[in-house]
Amino acid sequence: MPMSVEILSEAAPATVPVGTGRDNLLFLRSWAQDPLRAGAFKPSSPDLARAMASRVDHRIPGPVIELGPGTGAITRALVERGVDPARLVLVESDPVFCSLLRQRWPMARVLQADAYGAPALLRQLDAPAAAIVAGLPLLVRAPSQRLRLVMHCLRHAAANAPFVQFTYMVRSPVPAPRPRLRANGSGMIWRNLWPARVWTYRLLDHQAGRA
Repeated sequence: MPMSVEILSEAAPATVPVGTGRDNLLFLRSWAQDPLRAGAFKPSSPDLARAMASRVDHRIPGPVIELGPGTGAITRALVERGVDPARLVLVESDPVFCSLLRQRWPMARVLQADAYGAPALLRQLDAPAAAIVAGLPLLVRAPSQRLRLVMHCLRHAAANAPFVQFTYMVRSPVPAPRPRLRANGSGMIWRNLWPARVWTYRLLDHQAGRA
C-alpha cells in the first residue's frame, strides 16, 4: 500500500482522552476482525507504555517513529516523556485508529500504511530518526522478516538510535544476538494484560544514513 503523509499544522491538545472504554472496544473490534494483524485485544497498559517510552531520549533531535500505535497508549507516554508531538511519525494500518490518532495528536504525521514498509519511510525523512518504537505482533512473522525490519530500520536511523519493541514472551522476538546488533531486555512488566518485556535493539559501529 502506498504511503501518504497527512500533516496538520495547527497545534491543539488531544481532544479525545487516551485509555477510555472506547479504546478497549476499538481494540477488541480490530482484534476480532483480524487477530494476527492486531496482535492484542486491548491497548498497552500505562506501565508498559511508560517502560517503552523510557527507552527514548527525548533530547536527541530527529523524528520519533512509532509502528503500530493503535489508539495511542505508547504515543501518550512518549509525549509525557517530553517528545514534541510534531516530531512523531505514527505508522498505523487500521483506518479507524488513524482517524483517532489524528484527533489526539494533530501535530503528528499519521501514515495509514503497513509498518513493514517503515525502512522505505525512514529513507524519505528529512533527518535520521532518533528512535523507532514498535507495538507490532512480530511473532506472527517469520524470524527472518522480524530481523530484516529491525536491521533495515536501524540502518536508516541516527547513530545509536534504539528500536524498542515489547513482547509477551521471555525471549527476544527478534533473532539475537547478531553481528553488530545489540539487544537488551527489561524485567517483566506484570501490570499489563498479558505481562510483557521490553526489548531495545541498537546497531554497533553505525553511522547515520549508512546502508
